[in-house]
Amino acid sequence: LQLVESGGGLVQPGGSLRLSCTASGFILEQYAIGWFRQAPGKEREGVACISNGGGSIYYADSVKGRFTISRDNVKSAVYLQMDALNTEDTADYYCAVGRINTVQAMCTLTRGVVYWGQGTPVTVSS
Repeated sequence: LQLVESGGGLVQPGGSLRLSCTASGFILEQYAIGWFRQAPGKEREGVACISNGGGSIYYADSVKGRFTISRDNVKSAVYLQMDALNTEDTADYYCAVGRINTVQAMCTLTRGVVYWGQGTPVTVSS
């Protein structure tokens, strides 16, 4: 079982990044998927979560309107398009899979999460 994140890096404020998470060993369509982040000295935050079929999506208020989560079950992948980045978005970003129907609970409480990726760092700085 493996979740591998990629796409992190250094970007200037106002810029964009697209994170990818590729799953292996999972039948991904059976799982909800979420992106979480943790900045130094801060608690982990659920950024965006999407249901197994993609019909239900939750975004944290801090990223609503700027980030977009999507999934491709055929490619066993989930993506996080991040636009209008600011310094507050600097963090390690993790994807996770969960067996839960309520994506808001997955994002806000990590309820149902069964596996985590290793993370990819995102630094927003001029």
